[in-house]
Amino acid sequence: MDWVERVLSVRRYSRNGERAPHKPLLLLYALGRFRSEGPRPIEFSAAEQDLDRLLQEFGPPRTTSPGYPFHHLTNDDRLWEVTTADGAGSPGPNVGPLRKLHAEGRLHPALATALSENSALLPQLVRALLDANFAPSLHADICQMVGLDLAEAALPPQVSDEFGPRDPAFRMEVLEAYEYCCAFCGYDGWLSGVAVGLDAAHVRWRTYGGADDLGNGICLCALHHRLFDRGVVGLTDDHAITVSRKYVSRADTSRSLVLALVGRPAQKPQAGSAPVEPQHIAWHTRQVFRGPARAA
Repeated sequence: MDWVERVLSVRRYSRNGERAPHKPLLLLYALGRFRSEGPRPIEFSAAEQDLDRLLQEFGPPRTTSPGYPFHHLTNDDRLWEVTTADGAGSPGPNVGPLRKLHAEGRLHPALATALSENSALLPQLVRALLDANFAPSLHADICQMVGLDLAEAALPPQVSDEFGPRDPAFRMEVLEAYEYCCAFCGYDGWLSGVAVGLDAAHVRWRTYGGADDLGNGICLCALHHRLFDRGVVGLTDDHAITVSRKYVSRADTSRSLVLALVGRPAQKPQAGSAPVEPQHIAWHTRQVFRGPARAA
């Protein structure tokens, strides 16, 4: 098994589409630290706040301790090691013992050696972890937070093979169904005869079983696509727009672009085109949307 296959084999716990990208986020954080500092150990107490923020920003809506991936990644084959100040192994996932015993984690020496000997490996692992666990609109934000360069990350063939090639017709089918208009705000910009700033958004992410078909797609502008994938905005079963109570807006512009959407019906696709299917909306609400929703 090569290193890309190894990180893909631990990409997440998943049952009924449940998201748990805790280990991939820790690996991305560790790869960012390796890129800037080499194979130095990472003390849990020093990394705890960074890991907690990553989990809050890009993990599922439920709360998870940063001690969970810091400890449990040690169970996977030659990827991560944890030792305490007295030389013992990981004391478990509870943050108290991890802090008290000055637990340190590091990439397994075999992986660190492979990364040092092959400069192409790190960007391959980064791309594999991103594509296997997160919506594309989140990749740049994650890389920025962990100190990695997305532009350097090459997509390994294993990722494409596992999830299948993206259907090139999906984007056009979705944009045509919604008549080249954001279903949330009505944006419909064009430049030299080409639609700009409009995306075909997957409601259920491809990495969690979401298909490239109209029943799983909705046309969104670039802003609302990113907010949709971050869980700021969502949909109800009757296709009304929801906004998270956790979203805070101070400027008039952001209030008008986001808070004003609360309770507004999303634009429907043109007659004869399939709307977003309820099971995909339910998945997004459970796994992505940062509930509870604001009252209409």
